[in-house]
Amino acid sequence: MLGSLTVRFLPYGWLGIALRVVVASACSIAVFCCWKMARADYLFRKDTAESVRSAIRLSPDEPEYYMRLSQLDGGHARELLESAVRLDRYNAQADIELGLRYEADEDYDRAEKLLLAAYEVDHTYLPRWSLANFYLRRDNVPMFWTWARSAAQMPSDNIGPLFELCWRVSPDPDQIAGRILNDNPELIRQYLSFLLKKQQLAAAVAVSPTLVRYSNAETDGSLLLSMVNRLVASEDGKAANVLWRLLVDNRWVVADTTVPNNGKFARDPLPVSFDWSLPSNSGLHSWPGPSGLETEFTGAQPENCIIAEQAMVLKPGSYLMEYSFRTADIGPGTGLTWQIAAANSDTPLAVSGDLSSDALKQEKLEFLVPPGASFLRLRLNYKRTLGTTRISGTLVVPSVRINARP
Repeated sequence: MLGSLTVRFLPYGWLGIALRVVVASACSIAVFCCWKMARADYLFRKDTAESVRSAIRLSPDEPEYYMRLSQLDGGHARELLESAVRLDRYNAQADIELGLRYEADEDYDRAEKLLLAAYEVDHTYLPRWSLANFYLRRDNVPMFWTWARSAAQMPSDNIGPLFELCWRVSPDPDQIAGRILNDNPELIRQYLSFLLKKQQLAAAVAVSPTLVRYSNAETDGSLLLSMVNRLVASEDGKAANVLWRLLVDNRWVVADTTVPNNGKFARDPLPVSFDWSLPSNSGLHSWPGPSGLETEFTGAQPENCIIAEQAMVLKPGSYLMEYSFRTADIGPGTGLTWQIAAANSDTPLAVSGDLSSDALKQEKLEFLVPPGASFLRLRLNYKRTLGTTRISGTLVVPSVRINARP
């Protein structure tokens, strides 16, 4: 005969109490954990050595805390960084900082391994830059160029310091360009800016075709136009003209193949010396209009001033300038002329007769460009003639053109 099996259940009230105790305990633990995390974060943000240590005691598994404390407690920095690396194997920043510590302690093999480990887990700019620096300090030039080129493949917002490192290794703009430039227009643009700061204008011109190849006028047209102006200002007309023709030939600018550019004043001038400059002067106002260049003189303008000016590059030889004009209320012999002068000289090579005619008039001016004076300035100039009052009236110049003579 089977014995009877007796099953006893806790009364329902006791079961409910037990469940409530378990839930309350779990909630208390959760609240305590949240409090510890919040307290640790608060102490970390106080950002003192003691507060960060306290944060670590409350939350010992946060690599960020050890990294920050390594900066506040230099005496224990290496141990703290080792803890950060141990807690987060993918923390490239910790690898880099620890590697630099080992390098400072002359443990170069371990330093190199840590920097390479940083790159293994993070292929962004910082590990590449750090390795380039490391190999430069170790006088390992081949590896420096390897990692400099690698860093250049992912440029930061400001890669100038990388170019400075390259310059320390080899102050040769062509070698740097050959070693690290690629088809990234941002990299090329920053290299051009670096060369301009170094006053390496010729090297910047040599790099410009690469930027034109990989970029566009909307993004970089203003940069290259400013380079043209800097070359003109430095009186390097040959290089300025090479860059200007590059922009024209690749249609980065709307310009004419004739000399001077925009000779019919049909467009608003570009902000470049190889188009018209219309200086602002009190008492006169000039603008390109449907009839050509129009200028109003009030009689209060300076006694000697430039109305319009453009840089030109012409080969040595004989030339003929043809121009048209008409005036209103401007008599003859009052100092309104065209002038052609070498860029580095205030003495004109040629000066036209005074511009004064109520009817549209066509005139010619022959001039000679001597050897060594190919970089020129064409100016429409006003200089009050002695014994006359300042002119008051209008001038219209429909066109001007220069052609080589046989």
